[in-house]
Amino acid sequence: MIISEKKPLEEILEYVKDAKKIIITGCSLCATTCKVGGEEELKEMKKILEENGKEVLGAKVLDPSCNFLKVKKDLKELKEELKEVDAIISLACGDGTQTVAKNVKVPVYPGNNTMFIGEIERVGQFAESCKACGECELGWTGGICPVTMCAKSLLNGPCGGAKDGKCEVNPENDCAWIMIYERLKELGQLDNLTAIRPVKDYKKAVNPRYINLKKKQEELAKA
Repeated sequence: MIISEKKPLEEILEYVKDAKKIIITGCSLCATTCKVGGEEELKEMKKILEENGKEVLGAKVLDPSCNFLKVKKDLKELKEELKEVDAIISLACGDGTQTVAKNVKVPVYPGNNTMFIGEIERVGQFAESCKACGECELGWTGGICPVTMCAKSLLNGPCGGAKDGKCEVNPENDCAWIMIYERLKELGQLDNLTAIRPVKDYKKAVNPRYINLKKKQEELAKA
């Protein structure tokens, strides 16, 4: 799940300082779960904008905001409003905001800051869990990501700076490698730690990345 937080209101208002007519979009998935881009948040943003002298022509929670063709279809419901609008505020993640921007010919401004890919620990609590590095290491680390959970992204054990089980970079965090050790011990897989892991090939994470499933299937069919 992509975790986002609201941008400071002052920053959003600065974006649209010269805009008079505005449309607000949200996202039905991640942003709604994070309480930054659902129906309630769109209503709140509409109220704030109107209090600041803006005219809100429309507000729509896109389903979801990161699906290009679906966004294109959903925005047709705002076809007339889009002819008059000066700007759009997107209450989605950075991906969702860019998807909206690709579908319109007016400025699209982010209302949120995209923080990380993470898990829902409980309602309103989120924890980072994945950096989308392109070469997953979870198979030999007991399901604990050293690239994300270790502040130094070490692949061959701890740095030696942990104290009382806590990371030396951020003492509020548990040492990832102590967690990995304990997990592998529990699973009877401590032998996984004896292999020397090669330097990570970050070329697989060069941005931007693309995946074309149809092309992959065609290549497999030819093989």
